[in-house]
Amino acid sequence: MPETTPSKRLGFFTRLLDDATPAERYRFAADQIIHAEAHGFDSAWVAQHHFSRDEGGLPAPLVFLSYVAARTARIRLGTGIITLPLEQPIRAAEDAAVLDLLSGGRLELGIGSGGTPSSFAAFGLDSADRNAIYERHLATFRTALSGSPIVGDTKLYPAAPHLLERFWQATFSIHGGTRAGKAGDGLMLSRTQPRPADNPQATLPDIQHPIVDAYFAALPPEIAPRIVASRTLFVADSREEARRHAETGLRRSVPSLKRSGHVFQGDGLDELIAATDTHVGTVEEVLESLHRDTTLPRVTDIVFQVHSVDPPHELILRSIELIATKVAPQLGWSKSDKPSSRLSLVR
Repeated sequence: MPETTPSKRLGFFTRLLDDATPAERYRFAADQIIHAEAHGFDSAWVAQHHFSRDEGGLPAPLVFLSYVAARTARIRLGTGIITLPLEQPIRAAEDAAVLDLLSGGRLELGIGSGGTPSSFAAFGLDSADRNAIYERHLATFRTALSGSPIVGDTKLYPAAPHLLERFWQATFSIHGGTRAGKAGDGLMLSRTQPRPADNPQATLPDIQHPIVDAYFAALPPEIAPRIVASRTLFVADSREEARRHAETGLRRSVPSLKRSGHVFQGDGLDELIAATDTHVGTVEEVLESLHRDTTLPRVTDIVFQVHSVDPPHELILRSIELIATKVAPQLGWSKSDKPSSRLSLVR
């Protein structure tokens, strides 16, 4: 069970699920990322979801991150994820290349095969074909970014081969861990996963350690590992405040989690917290639960999100502050002393 270096990078993740209009959601998310940068976070990540307000409010992550890039200076900007089967891969590569150029090389490019079946149908695709489509689009995406000819002597402009060094694959499976490792990509681990039918008492580390093992086994020895572990974390100044918002958010998320395969052993708040792998409470409480997560010592990047608790915007900002000052330093993270220097947009 190989370990990574003890020094961690710290990330903030948002699915843009604030209880607000679309414009307000985008403004809140940008403000949260700016706040995370001010408190030393190394990266910020956004998810892509189509059509459903309740699943996630951002169908165009590269467009949104271009806006955020113009308002930040240092923080790395990641997609977690782009649903590659629903994209025209050459166009996605063009957009990624332009964003990376405009942001001064700050794009982290996370991709995956996910997406709800209804989203596939709306794009004229069959969700059952997602893996085959993903493999085809991934090959085309890599070819375009690498600078190799796409057809004839046609190549991507602007060129972006450096993005392949900041390429991440998200997966729920051991096979996906092997695929990411063999390619030399970063591995993205989810914040929660349904338990196997034959082992409903399995912990999230029980499920994710074999994925990490497969990644390390397939990773070429000359390539340094990159592993993101996304985790649901909401830190508040009081236990009562944290649990009140967890009660509201987690209960709201139960129907969609059941549809995705989660099984709940009961309907008490503590049972919901356990079933959704949520870390919630005061600084002391969340540190205690995070230290029980044996996957975290093996990763290079710990990325925290408030979904599915989804507290109000001002409490998300406070949680960001508490994470940076009280929680993350106890998990192997230290704030970078590297000064921020705004990189101007290309003129």
